Amino acid sequence: MKKLKTSTRIIIAIASLAMISAYYVPLWQILMWAPQYPEGLEMKIWIDDLSGDVRIISALNHYIGMKHIEVSMFPEFKYMIYIVGALIGFGLLTSLVNRRFMLVAFGSLIAASGIAALVDFYLWGYDYGHNLDPTAPIVVPGMAYQPPLIGTKQLLNFTAFSGPDIGGWIFLVIGIVVIGLLALEIFKYGKSAK
Repeated sequence: MKKLKTSTRIIIAIASLAMISAYYVPLWQILMWAPQYPEGLEMKIWIDDLSGDVRIISALNHYIGMKHIEVSMFPEFKYMIYIVGALIGFGLLTSLVNRRFMLVAFGSLIAASGIAALVDFYLWGYDYGHNLDPTAPIVVPGMAYQPPLIGTKQLLNFTAFSGPDIGGWIFLVIGIVVIGLLALEIFKYGKSAK
C-alpha cells in the first residue's frame, strides 16, 4: 500500500479543516431581478437554514402557484451538518492513515457528495417549479417555473440566477485540490517511485 507525500498529507488536512467554513458561510445563492425589483432579491442557502429575501420571494412565487419556501421543506437541513462533519473527519483520517487508497476514497466521497447535492437541488427545483397550485391568482397554461440549477434563466419578468456562494466555492476549490493531489500521487509521484 503506497504512502502519501508529506506535503499531500498536510494539504489534505488543511483542505479538510477548511470545510468547517460550511457551518459559518452560505453554500448557495439564488438571486432574482425584475423591473419592480431592480436592486434584486436574494436567497442564501446555508448548511441548515435560509436567509435573505425569503419571505418576499416566497410570496411572489406563491402568487403563481408555487409552494411557500420554508426551512421545513428541506429535509436535507437535518442531516447536512453530519455529512459535512463526516467529510471533515474522513479527510483528517486520510491524512493520518497516510495511504493512497484513503485519498482515492476521500476524493470519491467529495465528488459523490457534490454530484448528489446538485442532483438533489435539481429534483427539488423541478418539483418546486412544476407542481403548481391550479387555483393560483396567475396561471399561465403550460408554464413551469423551475429555477436554474446553475446559471441564469428568465422566468416571466424575472431573471433568476443560481450558483455557489462563499461556502460552495470553498467546497469546489477543495474538490479540485483533492482530485489534483490524487492525480499527482498516482501519475507523478507514483512514476518517480518506480
